[in-house]
Amino acid sequence: MGVGEMAKRERVVRMSVEQPLWRALTGYRVLTMVYAVLIFATGRDRYERPWIAVAYLAVLCVWTLATLPKVANAASCTKRFLVADLALALTGILLTPLADAHAQSVDGPTLPTIWTAGSVLAYAIKGGWRWAGFASSLVAVANIIERGHPTRDTVHNVLLVWVASIAIGYVVEVARASERTLARALEIEAATRERERLARDIHDSVLQVLAMVQRRGTALGGEAAELGRMAGEQEVALRTLVAGGLTRTSHVSEDESEGAVVRVVEVDDEPADDTPVDLRTLLAPRAGARVTLSDPGVPVPLPSVAARELAAAVGAALDNVRVHAGSDARAWILVEDWDDEVIVTVRDDGPGIPEGRLAEAEGEGRMGVALSIRGRLRDLGGTAELISVPGQGTEVELKVPRPARGARGKAGEK
Repeated sequence: MGVGEMAKRERVVRMSVEQPLWRALTGYRVLTMVYAVLIFATGRDRYERPWIAVAYLAVLCVWTLATLPKVANAASCTKRFLVADLALALTGILLTPLADAHAQSVDGPTLPTIWTAGSVLAYAIKGGWRWAGFASSLVAVANIIERGHPTRDTVHNVLLVWVASIAIGYVVEVARASERTLARALEIEAATRERERLARDIHDSVLQVLAMVQRRGTALGGEAAELGRMAGEQEVALRTLVAGGLTRTSHVSEDESEGAVVRVVEVDDEPADDTPVDLRTLLAPRAGARVTLSDPGVPVPLPSVAARELAAAVGAALDNVRVHAGSDARAWILVEDWDDEVIVTVRDDGPGIPEGRLAEAEGEGRMGVALSIRGRLRDLGGTAELISVPGQGTEVELKVPRPARGARGKAGEK
């Protein structure tokens, strides 16, 4: 497939849940500008100084039409524009008593009338509810100064603008959070699809070649058999890498007040003691040509100390398999995630351990099982049980208690 064909298949998705709000604000500013002019034209006779109103409305019309591109999107709506726009609205409110001396006594409309709300809404869409609260508070102060004293109608209008602008600002913040959530989900989906495509390509080429080398080498024997064995180990390692990577990532969805957030959580080499760690990421490198790992399809979170110690105990059990059962022995790791505990079972197909051999080894000072496995689990408040039947292999069952749900929630919040 050529580069041109790849370009044709590329699909660009542009999202902006707040863009319709900017278009609505643009229309609102034009309509309220016309409304302010009509209000003045129909009540011109009551203005003692109409030339003040005419001059202000002329500036308002020119400003509104000239700044339409400024309210086209969030990038164009700069802080400098917002300050100037709100200043124009506040100036119109404060000029009203000069143009209409009876405005303070009759609760008449201000010069910009409801155009002022457009300035406050621009703050809300641009900066959220905090910016909206700041702008609407300034408008409230200007209205009270213009009236000379707070009246019922003035307080009603001020509260209406204040509540509406803050509510719209909060909705905008939620919309932006939802947009970020969708963008992250699409990125995760795209990454997953690309990994699946690479896995198919590798499976159809490299993995099949390695499997063929393993089969042919085993059949030929001699040095070819050793080469086949190495090819088999590389095949298993590559399959593990393709399936989940050297360190698996967990896609965690958090339900926050501003909207759900999808995070890709990676395990640090040395996380904090109270940071939950996905046990699967620590056990994944243990899998190999002769070690099969079976784990749940979802994260198995444990406190980092418990997860590392449990993984170390599993490593010690696998070391015992290699040392005592031989390099040809196979091992299986099974991870079970229960509500109150996590159980990891390590089983092999070796010759097993004769009865009394563990006690004899401890008496000789060989403390591998006693310290590396049982000691670690005992420090975690868990248990380690070893079951072995001569000729039928050995099974080590490791149990670690899970923290209470309340403690787990608090650890996850930190």
